[in-house]
Amino acid sequence: MRRVSVLTGLLTVLLAGCYSGSRPPHIGSNAPDFTVQDSDRKITLSELRGKVVVLNFWATWCAPCVEELPSLVNLQQKMRNKGITVLAVSVDQDESLYRRFVQDHNVNLLTVRDANQKSNNLYGTFKFPETYIIDRNGVMRRKFIGPVDWATPEVVDFLSKL
Repeated sequence: MRRVSVLTGLLTVLLAGCYSGSRPPHIGSNAPDFTVQDSDRKITLSELRGKVVVLNFWATWCAPCVEELPSLVNLQQKMRNKGITVLAVSVDQDESLYRRFVQDHNVNLLTVRDANQKSNNLYGTFKFPETYIIDRNGVMRRKFIGPVDWATPEVVDFLSKL
């Protein structure tokens, strides 16, 4: 019986966004704005206002990040018409490895490389992947630590209601 309650508690924490018992900084307040420019594009977070943003910090050398990316790509494809945008910010240092990875793995979503790690540091992110859900008004609503299955009904329902 104790084992079932521990598993239920663990599942609840995972579905609730891995808050680790305390509310992460910025939840319920405006998401810190940033601009990242790499050789392909320039992205400013506040320019996405009016959309729900799934802000994901990742790296090509991070196995859980690589595991999660197909789910993020699928989320973008399925939820784009509902005003949901995935913004994947890579912290890779090596531009050629990043470009090759994005091409080889068909990472067909809005992604940019922040080799200086200014954007993820602004959010206090140092373990990857970490994902923040930002509502249409630019308010941070949730934080997920670690890879997420973005197709679960709970996640899709949460995003659909923003």
